[in-house]
Formats: sequence, structure tokens, C-alpha cells
Amino acid sequence: MSQTLPLRGLTVLALEQAVAAPYCTSRLADAGARVIKIERPEGDFARGYDAAVNGLASYFVWLNRGKESLVADIKDPADARLLHAILAQADVFVQNLAPGAAARAGFGSAELRARYPRLITVDISGYGTGNAYSDMKAYDLLVQAESGLAGITGHPAGPGRVGVSVCDVACGMDAHAAVLEALIARGINGQGCALEVSLFSGAADWMNVPLLYFEGTGKAPQRVGLAHPSICPYGAFPTADGSLVLISIQNEREWASFCAGVLGEPDLARAEGFASNNDRVANRAAVDLRIGAELVRLSREAAAVRLKAAGTAYGFVNTLADLATHPALIRAEVRTPSGPARIVAPPVLIDGAVRALGPVPAIDEHGVRIRAEFARRG
Repeated sequence: MSQTLPLRGLTVLALEQAVAAPYCTSRLADAGARVIKIERPEGDFARGYDAAVNGLASYFVWLNRGKESLVADIKDPADARLLHAILAQADVFVQNLAPGAAARAGFGSAELRARYPRLITVDISGYGTGNAYSDMKAYDLLVQAESGLAGITGHPAGPGRVGVSVCDVACGMDAHAAVLEALIARGINGQGCALEVSLFSGAADWMNVPLLYFEGTGKAPQRVGLAHPSICPYGAFPTADGSLVLISIQNEREWASFCAGVLGEPDLARAEGFASNNDRVANRAAVDLRIGAELVRLSREAAAVRLKAAGTAYGFVNTLADLATHPALIRAEVRTPSGPARIVAPPVLIDGAVRALGPVPAIDEHGVRIRAEFARRG
């Protein structure tokens, strides 16, 4: 890896599994940190989620690039000594084991912070500590439901799941940002700190707007599928060739341009029931019917041409096959034990380029070397 990677020289010890913690540490590894991932003999259970990437699990390939794998048992005294030898040299410790498991094995944050004052500890949990939910198992979909996210997502017929693990990812993003802040602070005061973040707290933070709206008005946002509860037109409409085009009108100028350029009805923008956003929301069924009757006559390509010419914000409800060939999609290659994989690149470009990503490790691929290295240092 390049000598200019900003976290080069830092060591991260990760007692991690699944998604949230591996998301955080994958970003630290991308930036040059040495991430030593502790696994059970059978490996992180995310290795078994599927076999979609040349026989490997899609989640594992995505979130474990650039790490070193060490099989160790935190309950075994010899392995515990090894981990403490690593921690004596480490900068960051991340764990998302079951509630209390790390502390029972002698790897609780309070104990580690007392023993290694410069260490930054990160405890990732489902619902945080000190509350009635602290001991609850917490997987992404459960937290989507508990946080109210599922309750405002989906169709009027019922709640819906966001189709990716957003609570895990939000938590991992929060943890990553907090680690970087803690590293900056340590550079100033020389001290590490203890960080705690939960899947629930990350999801609840994203729920601020609907919660504040509810508490201020007494009304919860309604589930409207691909429509918008307070803006019209804002929704998906079928085209002649079976695509769904999503349009969004944000102001009256855009509405007038849409009526003239897309519908070919400039007078409609001033007609009763159509003249303001409030009118259109109240008259949504008629508005959508009028728009749908025109767009269903057009192919996907023809609709795009007309919408673009009118300055209308639009997008297509794409399939995964569409995403795979999307013109804005950037890919990056990672090496895996069963061959190269092309994943979606990390979203931030550095000086206009994607960073090179490290390989995905096999189970205990680095175990012999790590044990020898830290036996000498212990």
C-alpha cells in the first residue's frame, strides 16, 4: 500500500463479527491501518451468509478486505496473553461480541483503558448499556422495527424493511467517524478514550426528522411507498416498456415546466386542483392519473428525453441488473482466497481516484506470523 495512507502505522485489534464492526474496521484498513481480525476456528459467522462471490460470502468479501485473520479463543489463557501483547502495541480495539462477553473474558473497556491509557476502545452493541434492552439480541431487521424505521417505510398496506442492512451500516459509519475523532484528540492530549455506539442509536439518529415531526404535530408520516406524503407529484409511474420512472416536483416553476414540456398541457399548471402543491396533495389521485396516462405511452428512453428537456428531476426504479451497468457506478477489485472480486468502490475518491483495496483473508491466514511476531514482543 502507498506510504501516504493516513492511518499507516496504526494497529487495530478487532473482536468482530457480522456487519457493524467489520464495516468500521474495513474503512480503517482502507486508510492504511493494520487490522488484526480475531476469528473463531470456523471463522466469522458472516463467512457463511452465502456463497455468491466465487464461493465466498458477499458480506464477508465486502467488509473484510485488507485485514489479517487470526484464530484465537479469548477464554484460553495463552490466547488471552497473546491478545494483550497485541493490545499493548495497538491504537484501537473494536468489539461487537454478545453483551458482556468481552468484559467477562477480561477485555472490557474499563479494564483495557486502565491498562493501556493510549488505547481507543470501541464497544458496538445492539441497544447500548444500562437500559431494559441492553441484553437483547439485535440484528438489523429487529432494529429497523424497534427504531420505528420499518413503521414509516413501505406501502400503506404495511410496514417494510429497507432492503439493505442500514442499521448495521449506520452504526459502523458512526463508529468509524468516532474513531477518527478520537485519534485526532489523542494526537493533542496523548490519551485514548472509550467509545460506545449501538445499532439502535444510529438508526434513532436517522429518525430525528419523523420523530420531531410527530412530537410537534401529533401526526406520524404515513407510509406511501414511492410517493411523498407532503409533495405532489412525487412518485413512480410505469412506462410503455415496463420501467418505473420516479419524478419529483419541488416548486411551481418546475410544475409549470413539467406540464408544458412533458404533459403538453401548459394550462394544467393553473387549473383548479392542480395550481399549488397543497392543491395537488389533496387531489393526488387525479394528478397521478393525469401524469400516469401520459408517461405510460412513452418508452423509458423517450420519457428520459422529455423529462430532461423539461428540467424535471427524475430517476428510474432500477433492478440490480440495471445497477450493475449504471454509468455512475464505480467498481474496485479485491483479491480473495478464491480469486478476484469486483465490488462497489468506497464512495469517497481521494485526489480523483479510488484507493487500492487490500485482499480478503482466509481463516487464520496470518495466524502463524502474528503469533510469532507478538511472542517476541510479549
